[in-house]
Amino acid sequence: MKLRHVLLMLATSLVILAVVAACAPAPTPTPVPPTAVPPTAAPQPTKAPEPTKAPAATAAPTAVPTKAPEPTKAPEPTKAPVAGAPYKVGVVVSVTGPQSSLGVPERDSVLMVMEQVNAKGGIKGPDGALHKLEVIVEDDASDTTKAVTASKKLLEQDKVHVLEGASGSPMSIAMSPLATAAKIPMVSYASSSAIVYPALTDLVGKAVKIPGKPDHTVAAGETLVYLARVYGVKEDDIKKANPDIKVDVALPWVFKTPQENYPVASVQVDYFKAKGIKKVASIGVNNAFGLDSRLGMKALYKEAGIEIVADELFQPGDKDFRAQLTKIKSLNPEGLVVHATSAEGAGVTVQFRELGFKIPILHNHGIGAQAFIDAAKADAEGVLFPIGKVLVADSLPDSDPQKKVLQQYIKDYQAFTKGAPISTFGGHAWDGIQMAVMCFEKVGSDAEKLRTCFEGVKSFPGISGVFNMTATDHTGIAKESLVLVKIEKGKWTFVDPAKYKDN
Repeated sequence: MKLRHVLLMLATSLVILAVVAACAPAPTPTPVPPTAVPPTAAPQPTKAPEPTKAPAATAAPTAVPTKAPEPTKAPEPTKAPVAGAPYKVGVVVSVTGPQSSLGVPERDSVLMVMEQVNAKGGIKGPDGALHKLEVIVEDDASDTTKAVTASKKLLEQDKVHVLEGASGSPMSIAMSPLATAAKIPMVSYASSSAIVYPALTDLVGKAVKIPGKPDHTVAAGETLVYLARVYGVKEDDIKKANPDIKVDVALPWVFKTPQENYPVASVQVDYFKAKGIKKVASIGVNNAFGLDSRLGMKALYKEAGIEIVADELFQPGDKDFRAQLTKIKSLNPEGLVVHATSAEGAGVTVQFRELGFKIPILHNHGIGAQAFIDAAKADAEGVLFPIGKVLVADSLPDSDPQKKVLQQYIKDYQAFTKGAPISTFGGHAWDGIQMAVMCFEKVGSDAEKLRTCFEGVKSFPGISGVFNMTATDHTGIAKESLVLVKIEKGKWTFVDPAKYKDN
């Protein structure tokens, strides 16, 4: 019984303990060391997600505010140069008449340059404007009176800025007083020195003093420059010794592009000396060109010890020269010098062959055109003459400063004229018009500025030579611009100075 009582009390105690245990709080969990993974917390009630907020605007820095970049601007359109008034050049040449073999290539050359210049927009003058080049060509029909009339029209009506021409020396000499009076620059395409150096007309037949030399009796066509060359003195010294000489050394408003006859005569002298020729005869046209050529001959041949046994003349337009040539043949000269342009020069040459001459025939530079060969035909064979380099451009060494200019001119001219033969006369006109273009670019159309520009031309490579003008030299080229040419089988051929003796 006691055992039963004990077991009952034990069971009752166990029940009480179980009840107490069930009601007691859960034991506190043991803290987890820092490196351990934390125990999973009791889940919290799920909350609705917060709405997404727009990011706050970035505040501009307070120090230096950053500016938004400027928008890229479109480039300014290039402004076309303003069009200026045309630059005008009046040209008087012999498109018809006996000297048309000179005038036609001269006309074509200036019109070619006008086309080339205007195709590029014109001439940009010192004012920044583009000016068209206007070339007005007048035909003087190889007549001096018509050359004067044409010049007056160009100067007074057309108001040209530069006057150019004429083809021949007589016409050019007649034009120069008009340009001088109008104070408009003039550029001649003819060769007489009297075009740019005034002749001592008022002193013809009178004696003038030459410093350190005997007095000289002035002949027709002589100039201060001529006397200075003959006697080896300065022009100003002659003027000082002769107070009655009032002319300028050079006409201030007149220039020219062909070589003078004086250096042409110098090349002729070189040829005759190389051949050992000491006695020659001369025949020439009785006009300003022929006179100037003969003056150069007389001055230089005498100095070289070459005797002139005859000095015959013919009139412009003459066709029969047999009387003069027969007289010359009777004097047995060792060479013949001809002073003429293509038309009369060809006639003299044909009749020279007809009369059976067996001596060299040496012309001046007046025959440098295909018209001479066409007229003289087979009788032109063997004719020699000094001339500018354009006729033999391809034979020049590459070092020659003119060669590229000459070859380009030939190419351009033949394209413009559709194959017309090259002429040295066209080259004279090309030089004149190109100098005008150059001066328009530099100084515009002011007459005095243009005159000064022409007078200041330096190292200008042209067709006739490399030009260097001065206040007393209004030609600007001399003997260095010339070569000796021989006609062989209807073609121009270059004669090397070392081979003068063999030709």
